[in-house]
Formats: sequence, structure tokens, C-alpha cells
Amino acid sequence: MPSPFYTNLITQLVSLLDPSLPLTSNLANTASLLYHAYPATRNINWVGFYLTGTHKAAKPDTLYLGPFHGQVACTVIPFSKGVCGKAAREESTVVVTDVHAFPGHIACDSASQSEIVVPVGVGGVLVGVLDVDCKDVGGFTEEDRVGLEEVVRVVCERGGW
Repeated sequence: MPSPFYTNLITQLVSLLDPSLPLTSNLANTASLLYHAYPATRNINWVGFYLTGTHKAAKPDTLYLGPFHGQVACTVIPFSKGVCGKAAREESTVVVTDVHAFPGHIACDSASQSEIVVPVGVGGVLVGVLDVDCKDVGGFTEEDRVGLEEVVRVVCERGGW
């Protein structure tokens, strides 16, 4: 069960998301809500989505930058690289305490020290990942994993896929 912080955030998210809107609008608002909901003491520096490609030139087993909030980001991530790639490849949440100790970490923002990535699946098909970065080593806990997995569940249900 999500913590009070995430329960409150999810309540806001449910009222914010509108399945009749374009997916991009809902994902953009989700990223912004998350980014601004974390207290300044959490040092969250990036929240966003990477999506599997639906465009003509999309490659299989590749994530493409979607709506986000934070510094400029990497635009293409193969499933074989980084934390996002691992979460997509294994279709399971990945929590990294220290990104510098993670083999193959992709440093889009050198300020990021820890990361959590939650896979996004709709109808049994991986469609992307939710990625959250923190400026502190050990920035994410089990509470974050549970809460962000619930956020993703709501986004899958109400995001307009």
C-alpha cells in the first residue's frame, strides 16, 4: 500500500488525468505533478517517460524520450543500455542506489546520483518506462517503488492509451 505522500499524489493524479485527452498531455502532466510534488529535500532532478517507438523509423527494443520535467535528456535508449534499458528489458522496476556503480549507466545529467525506473505496460505490452532521478546517493526507498508502481498503474488505466 502506498505511503500517505503517494496516496495523496495518486488522488491528485486520478483527478488530473483525462482519458479523452491525448496521451502526451496526460504523460506531461504526470511528469510535472511528480516533479513538483517531491519536497525540495528529496533533491529530485528529473522525472519523465521513455516510450517504445510507434513512429516509422522506430527500432525494436529501443526507448525514445517522451514527456518529462528536468534538464535536457538523452533521446534514444536501447534496451541493452542503462537503468531504463534494464527495466524495459526485464519488465520490472529497477532501483539504483548509486548510478556510478551501475554497469552501463547512461549519464544524461551528471548531477544524478540515484535512479528508479518503473516499466509501463498496457494490455500486457511494454509501452515505456517512468524514470525518476535524484541528486543524492540512496535517494529512493521501497516506499518510492510501491508508490511509483501505483502511479504507473493509474497512468496505464487513465492515460488515454
